[in-house]
Amino acid sequence: MRHCSVQVRGLLTREELDRYNAMMEVGGFLESQNRHDLAYLVQQEVDRLVQPAIERLKEKSRERDRMTEAYLESKQRAERQEEE
Repeated sequence: MRHCSVQVRGLLTREELDRYNAMMEVGGFLESQNRHDLAYLVQQEVDRLVQPAIERLKEKSRERDRMTEAYLESKQRAERQEEE
Protein backbone atom coordinates (compact mmCIF):
# COMPACT_ATOMS: atom_id res chain seq x y z
CA MET A 1 0.00 0.00 0.00
CA ARG A 2 1.24 3.45 -0.91
CA HIS A 3 0.88 6.16 1.72
CA CYS A 4 0.06 9.71 0.73
CA SER A 5 2.47 12.49 1.68
CA VAL A 6 2.62 14.00 5.15
CA GLN A 7 1.44 17.32 3.69
CA VAL A 8 -1.67 15.68 2.24
CA ARG A 9 -2.37 13.73 5.44
CA GLY A 10 -2.13 16.99 7.36
CA LEU A 11 -4.98 18.41 5.27
CA LEU A 12 -7.34 15.47 5.74
CA THR A 13 -10.35 16.12 7.95
CA ARG A 14 -10.64 14.01 11.10
CA GLU A 15 -13.24 11.78 9.41
CA GLU A 16 -11.09 11.39 6.28
CA LEU A 17 -8.01 10.62 8.36
CA ASP A 18 -9.82 7.97 10.40
CA ARG A 19 -11.08 6.35 7.21
CA TYR A 20 -7.62 6.60 5.60
CA ASN A 21 -5.95 4.89 8.57
CA ALA A 22 -8.55 2.11 8.62
CA MET A 23 -8.22 1.50 4.88
CA MET A 24 -4.42 1.42 5.10
CA GLU A 25 -4.67 -1.16 7.89
CA VAL A 26 -7.04 -3.31 5.83
CA GLY A 27 -4.80 -2.96 2.77
CA GLY A 28 -1.72 -3.91 4.78
CA PHE A 29 -3.49 -6.98 6.12
CA LEU A 30 -4.57 -8.02 2.62
CA GLU A 31 -1.00 -7.64 1.37
CA SER A 32 0.30 -9.76 4.24
CA GLN A 33 -2.17 -12.46 3.15
CA ASN A 34 -0.92 -12.17 -0.44
CA ARG A 35 -4.31 -10.86 -1.54
CA HIS A 36 -2.80 -8.19 -3.75
CA ASP A 37 -5.86 -8.24 -6.00
CA LEU A 38 -8.02 -6.98 -3.13
CA ALA A 39 -5.32 -4.68 -1.76
CA TYR A 40 -5.26 -3.00 -5.17
CA LEU A 41 -8.96 -2.18 -4.85
CA VAL A 42 -8.42 -0.75 -1.37
CA GLN A 43 -5.53 1.35 -2.74
CA GLN A 44 -7.83 2.78 -5.41
CA GLU A 45 -10.30 3.80 -2.70
CA VAL A 46 -7.50 5.40 -0.67
CA ASP A 47 -6.45 7.35 -3.77
CA ARG A 48 -10.01 8.64 -4.19
CA LEU A 49 -10.27 9.46 -0.49
CA VAL A 50 -7.21 11.74 -0.49
CA GLN A 51 -8.19 13.71 -3.63
CA PRO A 52 -9.96 16.51 -1.71
CA ALA A 53 -6.90 16.99 0.50
CA ILE A 54 -4.66 17.10 -2.59
CA GLU A 55 -6.89 19.84 -4.01
CA ARG A 56 -6.66 21.75 -0.71
CA LEU A 57 -2.86 21.49 -0.87
CA LYS A 58 -2.85 22.78 -4.46
CA GLU A 59 -5.05 25.72 -3.45
CA LYS A 60 -2.68 26.59 -0.60
CA SER A 61 0.19 26.57 -3.08
CA ARG A 62 -1.70 28.80 -5.51
CA GLU A 63 -2.54 31.22 -2.68
CA ARG A 64 1.12 31.33 -1.64
CA ASP A 65 2.08 32.06 -5.26
CA ARG A 66 -0.46 34.91 -5.40
CA MET A 67 0.90 36.37 -2.17
CA THR A 68 4.48 36.16 -3.46
CA GLU A 69 3.50 37.86 -6.71
CA ALA A 70 1.72 40.66 -4.84
CA TYR A 71 4.74 41.15 -2.57
CA LEU A 72 7.15 41.33 -5.52
CA GLU A 73 4.91 43.82 -7.31
CA SER A 74 4.69 46.05 -4.23
CA LYS A 75 8.46 45.85 -3.81
CA GLN A 76 8.99 46.90 -7.45
CA ARG A 77 6.58 49.84 -7.01
CA ALA A 78 8.46 50.95 -3.91
CA GLU A 79 11.79 50.78 -5.74
CA ARG A 80 10.40 52.82 -8.64
CA GLN A 81 9.08 55.48 -6.24
CA GLU A 82 12.47 55.70 -4.54
CA GLU A 83 14.15 56.25 -7.93
CA GLU A 84 11.84 59.17 -8.75
